[in-house]
Amino acid sequence: MTRIASPDRRAASPLRVGIVLLIASLTTAATPAPAPRRLAIVGATVFDGTGAAPRVANVLVEDGRIVAVGPDVAPPAGASVIDARGKALLPGLFDLHTHWTPAGVPATTPQIATAYVQAGVTTVNDFHEQPESYAPRRQWLASLVAPHVNFAARVSTPGGHGADWADQSTTIWVNTPEAAKAAVERLKPYKPDLIKAFTDGWRYGVAPDNTSMDEWTLGALVEGAHQAGWKVLTHTVTVDRGGVAARAKIDALAHGLQDRDIDPATLATIVAAKMAMAPTLAVYEPDKAGPPKDPASPRYRQSVAKFGHALHNVKVMYDAGVRIGLGTDAGMPGTPHGASTLRELELLVRAGLTPTQALVAGTRSSAEIMSLDGDRGTIAPGKRADIILVDGRPWERIADIRKLAQVVIDGRLVYGLGAPALPAGNRASYLPAVTVPATIDDFERPDGRSTLDTLRLETGDGGMDRTVEISQIVPRGDGGHALQLSARMAMKGDAYAGVAVPLTRGSVQPVDVRGYRGVRFDLKGAGPFLLKLNGLENSWSAPVTGTAAWTTIEIPFTMLTPVARGGKPGIAFKGDSIVQVEIGAARAPGQTVSVAFDSLRFF
Repeated sequence: MTRIASPDRRAASPLRVGIVLLIASLTTAATPAPAPRRLAIVGATVFDGTGAAPRVANVLVEDGRIVAVGPDVAPPAGASVIDARGKALLPGLFDLHTHWTPAGVPATTPQIATAYVQAGVTTVNDFHEQPESYAPRRQWLASLVAPHVNFAARVSTPGGHGADWADQSTTIWVNTPEAAKAAVERLKPYKPDLIKAFTDGWRYGVAPDNTSMDEWTLGALVEGAHQAGWKVLTHTVTVDRGGVAARAKIDALAHGLQDRDIDPATLATIVAAKMAMAPTLAVYEPDKAGPPKDPASPRYRQSVAKFGHALHNVKVMYDAGVRIGLGTDAGMPGTPHGASTLRELELLVRAGLTPTQALVAGTRSSAEIMSLDGDRGTIAPGKRADIILVDGRPWERIADIRKLAQVVIDGRLVYGLGAPALPAGNRASYLPAVTVPATIDDFERPDGRSTLDTLRLETGDGGMDRTVEISQIVPRGDGGHALQLSARMAMKGDAYAGVAVPLTRGSVQPVDVRGYRGVRFDLKGAGPFLLKLNGLENSWSAPVTGTAAWTTIEIPFTMLTPVARGGKPGIAFKGDSIVQVEIGAARAPGQTVSVAFDSLRFF
């Protein structure tokens, strides 16, 4: 979708073309070495992911695909050989529910990718990203040693979970079938791999409930998504809402059911619908951070009770024929990437599955949930060579899955003995910074995108009571246009409304602004405002005072002060990793604000 244009939008400037070529070179440089033409894994005890008894066999891989499995398969001349005698060979693991968020552990994309590879996880669903970031993230991941990543488009309700912190460029809000169908159409250009629908507003009994998605809206969303070829997984955590999800024909719950033990009628509805579940026990384990300080506290006792319901429901649903997959909600507090996937296998066994059943859940069943079982999830001819070698017998003792020896992705050995060193991209935290032209946004493009060809974001406050804001392009009066921001502030002390202009698509690649001295823009609107530069690790702000007439504002970088994050003081401004320029306003609860700005640029 990216289109590079000069400011008059008639021809691409050499500078803009150079930037695109630089981005392309950065994201493809040091790409992992290609897989060998032929790879033979000999002498392994093969657990093929189907639940069949393990057997000693050789596995031959050609061009990234398994071509033969059997005791008599001989390595052809010239093949790379892995001696796997005494090791278990399994399909690569799935994690159907992750969040690649900067608040997680690890916190940065290359390190998250590495954590999954080094845990034997070869396919994941990422539920965290805004659609604008899919294309640059896919390009970035192609330059890394990484699992296959499916990006989930996020859809919730106004005031719903997932909509309580994100704007609609990240989580689309719907509350009618018509809105759900429109959301699907809006998402099609981005080519998501699946939909995550936030359908259950229950806040686990520890906070006021969010809104929930009704069955008619969810059904329309599922219908549209299926017509587009996308699976739908839902944030559903209560038994009653599980029944709603089943009747709406979703593909899988992205959590377990925790409010009570499932009743026979709801279980029958779920079984009849052939709905699956990835219970994410790892995120809800009460003792995941260690023994509680106060085991008698009401909150801890409540978490133990909910976890008991979740464990019970996994076993009951599995025994009734519900397909169970492997998901963790990794990236959420206390749920680290990679390690949590292995913990989830152990918790599935704690719930009552056998080690073999848990391994099938993490391989073949998860592939089936995503309709990827024709491509991966089992060890068989024709399947993608995503394979892990383990020192142990995890189908007998599930903890042996932690004894990872080697990982092969797409027929390439990427971890363990004999694997090449990780490429430079995996050792960095971010993509290298690029530069951009001085003009950030003149608000003249007829397609509604910025001059830098990025999608503007509304950056209002979060929570159930959110400031209502509308940003739109309006005539300036001199033949040009400006961006007008209008808002009614929420009834809370930190009410805020703002608009950010990403400097690169999806705010993925950082920008080095040290070649400039500051930010200049025209502003019309009385009162105090705020200019912010948002970076990958911090934000910096400066106060701005507007008037009722158009005024040109200049803010040197030297005026910027760090914004504290998580109670910690911010870091000093360096200008080497900026991703957005933002203008906003804080006002008293219930007040309104109207401001216009134009000609946003560096100087």
